[in-house]
Amino acid sequence: MTHEPTLAAATRAAVRTAAVHADARAVLAGWRPAARELDSVRQALLAYLDARPDACARACVPGHLTASALVLDAAGEHALLTLHPRIGTWVQLGGHIEPDDTTLAGAALREATEESGIEGLVVDPEPVHAEVHPLTCSLGVPTRHLDVRFLVRAPAGAVETISEESLDLRWWPLAELPDSVAFGRAPA
Repeated sequence: MTHEPTLAAATRAAVRTAAVHADARAVLAGWRPAARELDSVRQALLAYLDARPDACARACVPGHLTASALVLDAAGEHALLTLHPRIGTWVQLGGHIEPDDTTLAGAALREATEESGIEGLVVDPEPVHAEVHPLTCSLGVPTRHLDVRFLVRAPAGAVETISEESLDLRWWPLAELPDSVAFGRAPA
């Protein structure tokens, strides 16, 4: 009987992993990006999800889905970016899907809230961009992030707080976003 709580927890985690996988599959199947290049990425992500039941788990070493958020201010004129400590460049907020996440958009919203400290963020459930990029994870293992990006709105008067996951946070005019943020542009 001592294994029962562990088995129950593992079962709940498996159900949540299956739920976020099914959500990611449905969201990407329904998304119709305007740029042909993004549709190619969308199709590649769908094929990866079909081939890998563990595609949403960080432990999936060949690559795993991640969820990012381009946080816009209430006026829609500025985007909040983070200076990422590992790669040393300005990027949108986001990261790994966690065991308690049940939707891809929910993971993006959770990451944006954690990394910005802003309460009351609202996520658009339809992706705005997707990209696959190779990297070396924190354990030194080469992998790929299959990143799905969502638009998130901050409430009026939102004040950001730098988290442990960031060196800095800054609001950028949309016309001046750095090249490291591919929001609204097809991947290179």
